[in-house]
Amino acid sequence: MKQVDAYFQQLSEPNKSCLLALQSIILQQDRDVTAEWKYAMPMYCYKGKMFCFIRVDTKSQLPYIGMVEGNRLNYPGLEQGDRARMKVMTFDPEADLPVDTLHEMLNEALDFYRKGIIKIEKSRLNQHTRRAGR
Repeated sequence: MKQVDAYFQQLSEPNKSCLLALQSIILQQDRDVTAEWKYAMPMYCYKGKMFCFIRVDTKSQLPYIGMVEGNRLNYPGLEQGDRARMKVMTFDPEADLPVDTLHEMLNEALDFYRKGIIKIEKSRLNQHTRRAGR
């Protein structure tokens, strides 16, 4: 079992279902998005470059998504706090996820990489292409 899968298995409901739904939404955004295990949490990468992560907040016990380039994004509920670069959006695991907002936010974040606003190192791109068998 992969570490990402093991992470979800150890969660209790309703956080488990909420984070699995978030993962599904993230992975559907682009065929080059992959789930990785980094910094003891599920991290989602575009062609090997980290762009978001999901986890449960240790204090509030609420699930959230963290956007690596969050300082470039402005969406209701996306909060910077004392972070310089990242922003997070917390969710009530018993409520419906804001799917339209998530799709829009994730695609805007991915466009930073797809359009070259944030560079993907050629070595990362080549590694990703080789791993994916392309």
